[in-house]
Amino acid sequence: MDTQQNPFHAVLDSLLDEKKEFPRRHLQLFSDLGALELKSVMDVWPRLSPSRKLFLLKGLETLAEGDTLVSFDDFAKALLNDPDSTVRGRAIRLLSECEDPNLIPTFIDIMKFDFDAQTRAEAATVLSLFVDLGELEEIPEDLFHEVEDALLAVANGMDESRVRRRALESLGYSSRTEVQTLIDSAYRREDPAWKASALFAMGRSADTRWDDEILQSLISENETVQEAAVAAAGQLSIKAANPILLNLLTDAEEGEVTNSVIWSLSQVGGEDVRTYLENLLDQTEDEEQIEFLEEALENLSFTEDLDRFELMALDPEFLDDLEEVDEEE
Repeated sequence: MDTQQNPFHAVLDSLLDEKKEFPRRHLQLFSDLGALELKSVMDVWPRLSPSRKLFLLKGLETLAEGDTLVSFDDFAKALLNDPDSTVRGRAIRLLSECEDPNLIPTFIDIMKFDFDAQTRAEAATVLSLFVDLGELEEIPEDLFHEVEDALLAVANGMDESRVRRRALESLGYSSRTEVQTLIDSAYRREDPAWKASALFAMGRSADTRWDDEILQSLISENETVQEAAVAAAGQLSIKAANPILLNLLTDAEEGEVTNSVIWSLSQVGGEDVRTYLENLLDQTEDEEQIEFLEEALENLSFTEDLDRFELMALDPEFLDDLEEVDEEE
């Protein structure tokens, strides 16, 4: 291959040489691929082993999570029809923040007709973005309703439970009345997985009607249900959850559940939260945990600023006091 004609050749050679580990520095070069580079990758793609493909896609997903400036949209779009269901699913995940409405029909078709249940579930999950955009009136209304209708059909249909639950979770952003009924019905099931999905949808709803269900679920003996409730309490900034979350943080062992509680506390705010998180920061020596706690404290500052702004908006006397100070100055 002529290096003058295609400087991307070194990346392709490394990708094809499966006796050696693929250099992680090459991952970023898959961002914003030009037409020539994309064609070159797709030409060699069938020659790669499934494990090599998976390694690359996992690496791209990890990079995208930590670097908001990279975009693998063009590469991912080219893989949506790949014969390997794992590749299709990973491609959908790489498109989780792509707001291109032209993807909507493709995602709906995959959700309804793909032969692999996990891939259908991935498509149902990614459609949540377009429900959110639809509620914000950032995509055409007809496309918004097409997404809602498709998700409702799947959630109420006969597909595997995981696909239907992902459809329900995506509908959490929707303000349609039938979605509220669907969430309530799912929450009342005995199956913890359905309860957790209902709580997940509640957290996306921006609706205080679900506060009681979320608060009750915070003390659930089922870990999956409890963790979903923790996340929902944070997303909805339920102030009454503060003492329960602090108690959970005190009793919990280190790990994902603990971090979920920490982040939710940073979203809820309230008495003693800053002191508690700062004490945790002082006590830890783990660099990743230090970084996470620092981010949580930054988010807590945002929550506190928002609370002060809301207090100003709701308290006329506070505004009068501010005006008096301005006049004195």
